[in-house]
Amino acid sequence: MWLPRPNQHSTEQIAARFPVGTTTQLRSSDSGVSQSNRAQVSPDSAGSNPDSEPPASHKPAHSHKPAQLSGGVSSTANTNGSPQPAIKRPTTNRPSATRPAARLQGVSAIQTTEHEYSGDPQPTDQRTQKLQQLAQAVESCTLCPALASCRHKTVFGEGNTNPRFAFFGEVPGEEEDLSGRPFVGKAGNLLTKMLQACTLQRDDVYILNTVKCRPPGNRNPEGDELSNCRSYYQQQFEMLRPEYIVCLGAVSAQELLGTKLSVGRLRGTLHRYFASKVLVTYHPAYLLRNPAAKKAAWADLQYLMRDAGIQIPKR
Repeated sequence: MWLPRPNQHSTEQIAARFPVGTTTQLRSSDSGVSQSNRAQVSPDSAGSNPDSEPPASHKPAHSHKPAQLSGGVSSTANTNGSPQPAIKRPTTNRPSATRPAARLQGVSAIQTTEHEYSGDPQPTDQRTQKLQQLAQAVESCTLCPALASCRHKTVFGEGNTNPRFAFFGEVPGEEEDLSGRPFVGKAGNLLTKMLQACTLQRDDVYILNTVKCRPPGNRNPEGDELSNCRSYYQQQFEMLRPEYIVCLGAVSAQELLGTKLSVGRLRGTLHRYFASKVLVTYHPAYLLRNPAAKKAAWADLQYLMRDAGIQIPKR
């Protein structure tokens, strides 16, 4: 079992003890987004600091001005006027979350937009065919010479091509590079257990990474490598259109949401990427190195299940 067995605490009590932020009830017309915010941690490679700012190579490719929350409060300053890190505003291709003006007072972190995925959803067979064509394009990609020259296989993604949930990882590791499949080995086994704790199987979801090739030495991807792979995962999400995207670790969260904030500042709320709700949580590799964080990760998954209307299993 990937979680500690609770004693007198129910799963709801665990969630209360490890709060993931406040939530705002949605109107029926706002089913595309749940509004709230909070945060906490998840480095992406061995030895990384969960609360440190990312290196310069992780800076989003585009800069944006801070957005305004309702009532004219800047999303980059709290109610006492002290500055807070700005979050990049979405482009037409990259909607992103915005930082709350006063997170501890429960101000929503979500910049609500009307962006939807372009066009109508494709039939499943057509979607599967186009994903296969995109995977072939990835296999022949040489945009990053340093990665293309040392990879064994590209790691495109796998799973249900009509998913409700997509799990968005960071970069392939050694075992993924050899197999061509995402999340295998110890981290993959833990992800499978996390899915099972949510009453899900791997075949129920789609699993993909931000970068499709393993960086040498399992280092974090550099800025140009993220930029070169960006269109691939964007096309995947455009075809898949999941209701929920779960970002596993800082690399995927910062890249998808266009922010420099750590996972510790992003977890515990639902952000938005086009019509998909986005939850940020710990990477399974980090949980293997830091078992104490599993309680907070379970609280994140409980939050996801409650929003998705999935009954939380008794433990």
